[in-house]
Amino acid sequence: MTRTTTALTPLQTQARQAGLLVHWHDAQGCPRTVDDEVLQRMLAQLPADASCDPPALVTAVAGQPLAVPAALTGTAATGITFDIVREDGQHVHGALRRDAAGNWWLDAPLPWGYHHLTVHADATGQAVECVLAVAPPRCFGVADALHAASGAMHIQHPSPAWGIGVQVYSLRGARPGGIGDFGALATLCEQAAAHGAAAVAINPVHAGFTEHPERYSPYAPSSRLFLNPLYADPAACLGEDAWRAAVHALGLEARFAALDEASCIDWPTVAMARDAVLRWLHARRAHYLTPAAHEDFADFLKRGADHGNALLAHACFEAMQRDARQHGMAETWPPADCWRDAACLETHTGEIDFQLFAQWLADASLARAQSRARAAGMAIGLIADLAVGTDGRGSHAWWRREEILTGIAVGAPPDQVNPLGQNWGISALSPSGLARHGYRAFLEILRAALRHAGGLRIDHALGLARMWLVPDGLPPDRGVYLRYPRETLLRLIALESWRHRAIVIGENLGTVPHSFEHARQHAGMLGIDVLWFQREATAATPATDAPSAPPSSAGTVPPHPAAALDAAPAFRAPARWSADALATTTTHDLPTVVGWWKGRDLDWRIHLGLLAPHESEPQLRGLREADRNGLWRVLAGAGLVDAGPPPDTAPLEAILAFLGRTPGPLRLAPLEDLLGLSEQPNLPGTVEQHPNWRRRMPVTVAALFANDDVQRRIAALRTGQTLPPGTAP
Repeated sequence: MTRTTTALTPLQTQARQAGLLVHWHDAQGCPRTVDDEVLQRMLAQLPADASCDPPALVTAVAGQPLAVPAALTGTAATGITFDIVREDGQHVHGALRRDAAGNWWLDAPLPWGYHHLTVHADATGQAVECVLAVAPPRCFGVADALHAASGAMHIQHPSPAWGIGVQVYSLRGARPGGIGDFGALATLCEQAAAHGAAAVAINPVHAGFTEHPERYSPYAPSSRLFLNPLYADPAACLGEDAWRAAVHALGLEARFAALDEASCIDWPTVAMARDAVLRWLHARRAHYLTPAAHEDFADFLKRGADHGNALLAHACFEAMQRDARQHGMAETWPPADCWRDAACLETHTGEIDFQLFAQWLADASLARAQSRARAAGMAIGLIADLAVGTDGRGSHAWWRREEILTGIAVGAPPDQVNPLGQNWGISALSPSGLARHGYRAFLEILRAALRHAGGLRIDHALGLARMWLVPDGLPPDRGVYLRYPRETLLRLIALESWRHRAIVIGENLGTVPHSFEHARQHAGMLGIDVLWFQREATAATPATDAPSAPPSSAGTVPPHPAAALDAAPAFRAPARWSADALATTTTHDLPTVVGWWKGRDLDWRIHLGLLAPHESEPQLRGLREADRNGLWRVLAGAGLVDAGPPPDTAPLEAILAFLGRTPGPLRLAPLEDLLGLSEQPNLPGTVEQHPNWRRRMPVTVAALFANDDVQRRIAALRTGQTLPPGTAP
């Protein structure tokens, strides 16, 4: 890459018109230019631009006039009228208003919702139709959730609210099962609600690859439309007797007991055992399905058929993949509409029926977890996590080929931590494909994530505005940013947020352009403030095209820009944290409080040779010592610890009390920090070298809240104060 120039070549002009950022700024704020080969490779993979076509969907904000796209009005200079059929069936008719600049505006007041718009250009006889999505001015917020809960449940929730972050697979439920499932999650929600929690944030639980359980990363799913059936809790739908009968008949008691004793999950073995249980129950479903469960299963299948048969298509994909594996065939698939083919359905009918049954079990048990959370008094309940993309080999990429980019992977450009850049190997939605099809793929994903949740975390939220994409075969530093329709996507998120009465959190870690932060705040989408990154500014931050932090599959703690040990940026006092962000100690990609205090993340990086060229072990150890001293000083300044040198043991209670004083509407404590664990769920930059997405909790959910230390830490988070030594929580 070379420095930017002012004049654009024809190739660069074409690339810019296609939405590519020919010029951008790197992590140091230096201007960069994408080389011609990258632009040519990207242009060859991008579908045709849909900007000149009449849009299938346009968005507006309730109470504000709509600037009507030129593709709807044509060339007529006067006399353009419109007809709107509102979502509630009412009709609205009128004339568009033309301003002095020649732009057309629709001024009719409309409620938020999805309406049908027809524009008539009288001079030409042209009539163009599209969906008009009118969004609320902002997303449903934490205050809205607390207010609704206090009215519906007559429970006065504290504000700010607090919650717990959990990795579902890590939980230990009442019965051995090899991993935590939605049943264990439901129990955790009830226990947390009893202690005043308003929310439980979970990892992505999207559908994985049934036939490839080794692909277990929650951030590289097969489909974001459906769930991972390994998380299903059959007892929630069929009763405890059904689960026990299946385990006993299959002789799996000892295997599940052994799997539960392990500190890390053996995903392939767990998948084989839990899949066997589900298949045994499916074969005997006539016996175990109660009339109510049978009706619920039928309703689930009907909803799937009513929403475009994506459910049946996913089941077909899973069936074909199983057939290919069993017969040693290459995994090449027919067109995505093969689910319409009677011969295809007949060939795989038994496996398709099983996959539908497994999806129902997962869906029903997740719904039960959210229902139990709300019934126990949670104002929000589950906060789902939406991964930034999908595995290009999965069912969603097969189902929505026209709306998902192929031959291109999402990644990140070079930065201080990853000087070679990153390629995450996942596929992204196509901006032009979305526009051409009325954003159906995006809306499907959004609605699926919100179906059984009171909140949604959007991974790598900057992807709503742009993504770093790398053509297949090129190294990750030879990528380019592709623009996304930020305004449209944010409006659709706000609309679905209110429809589902769900808060929205946009993961905005790293260097994020001010323009995106302004748009996020204006849309009422919460950001995320992480303790390790809440530092006083030491230098100007690139404000426009600097790269963002990678998504949750690849984040890490950035090194300090200065090598001097006394140059560590000071930690920010609680009052200086954001008022429009979720406040938390850490994320699953970052060290726990105890791990950070001990330098456990540094141990791993040094042991595995993950240091950047400019880093050394003495430098990193020294910087961490300076950071510990700095954090201790700010805790002492807040009156939470005594002045003096920091102890060897992490001051967990004081740190959570510190977090409890932040001004944001929601504080979140990861379960690892409530338990004082030293290992983090995921170590970015590793696959097999570190037990990513495999660690189990050391105690059962039932025993978790009986721990005095956990209760003291919860009290600190809730009140912003530590308890005197020896005081009962």
